[in-house]
Amino acid sequence: MKLSRFFFLVVVFALFAAVPAPAAQAGQTALRAADPSVLRVGSTYVAVQSSGGGIVVRQAASTDGLASAPARRIWSDSRGLGEVWAPEIVTDGGRFYVYFSAGTGAAHRMYVISSAVADSGYTAETQLALPDGKWAIDGTMFTFGGQRWFVWSGWAGDTNVEQNLYIARMSTPTAPAGARYVISQPRESWERVVGNPYINEAPEAVKDPNGQLHVVYSANGSWSDQYCVAELRLRAGGDPTYVWDWYKSNGCLFGSNRATMMTGWDPTLHVDGPGHHSFVLLNGDIATSPPAGPKFPLMFHAVPKGTPYSWANRYWYTGTFCWWGATTYRRANVPGATTDTGWSLKFFE
Repeated sequence: MKLSRFFFLVVVFALFAAVPAPAAQAGQTALRAADPSVLRVGSTYVAVQSSGGGIVVRQAASTDGLASAPARRIWSDSRGLGEVWAPEIVTDGGRFYVYFSAGTGAAHRMYVISSAVADSGYTAETQLALPDGKWAIDGTMFTFGGQRWFVWSGWAGDTNVEQNLYIARMSTPTAPAGARYVISQPRESWERVVGNPYINEAPEAVKDPNGQLHVVYSANGSWSDQYCVAELRLRAGGDPTYVWDWYKSNGCLFGSNRATMMTGWDPTLHVDGPGHHSFVLLNGDIATSPPAGPKFPLMFHAVPKGTPYSWANRYWYTGTFCWWGATTYRRANVPGATTDTGWSLKFFE
C-alpha cells in the first residue's frame, strides 16, 4: 500500500513537472526587472539595467540568455543623484552611449555616460541640457534623415500634470540643440483608463519598410495592468517637430485588456500590462529596422498573468514584432488630413 502510494506520488509529480509555467510560454527571461534596453552587436546581445543605485550591463549569445548572464556594473551614483531609472543603450560613431534618468521626485533629469566598449570604461555622468530643463525620463537617441534626435517623456511645466512625449535635435550624442517639441499627449480615452498622472512614456524609434519614422511608446499607468504599447507614425515627408505630422494608433497595439486594443489587435494571453519595450536592432540603429515579412526580436517587461500587478512583480520577456501593412489611423478636429494609411506593428508574446 505504501509502495503504491509512493509510485502514485512520483507519477503525479512527473506530470506536473512536465507542464511549463504559464510565464515561460510568453518568453519570460526569469529576470525580475523592468525597462529593458537591448541591442545586438555582431552575434552578441547587450542589455543595460538599473540596479542597486547604478547601472549594469549584461551580454549573451541570445536574448533568452541575458537573464543568466553576469551583470557587470558600469556606473554607480557616487553623487547621490537619487532614483536611477530606465537606462537606454545606443551606439553612435562606434561608441556606446547609455542615457538614464536620475533624481528624486520632481528632480528627475536625463544623464548620459559613454565608452568605447559595452561593458567597461564609461565616462562620468553628464546631465543633458534638454530644452526648458524640465522633469525628464525614458530618453533615447536615434538618427533619422541625417539628423540626430532625442525623444523622452516629460512635463510641460514644473508639476506632474501629465507625461508628454517630446523630441529635440542633437548636435552631438551629448548635446541637444534648439527647442523641444511635443509630439504626443495622453488625450485619447484608451490611454486615460489609469492616470494621476496620465502618461505617455518609454518612446522607442523604429523605421518602417517605406522609410517612415515611428515612435512606439507606453500608455496608461505603469502601476496597473492597463499599461500597454501604442505608437506614433510620422506621415511620409513629415516634419518630426510638428505634432500634427504624427498620426497616433487608434488604441493599444500590445496590451492585456481588449477594451483598449485597436480594432484587429488581440490582447495578450500570458502576461498582464506589457510595456516599456525595446526593439532589438543591430547596433541599436533604426537604419537596421526589419523589412516587411519576418518577425524580429523584442524585449518588454510585464507581469505574469494571474500574479498581482505591481512594480515588484515585473519581469523581462522576450517577444517578437513584425510590420503590419495598409493600416489606417484616424483623428478628428485637428489640422491636416484626418486619416493616414501606412505600416503599423504587430507584437507577439
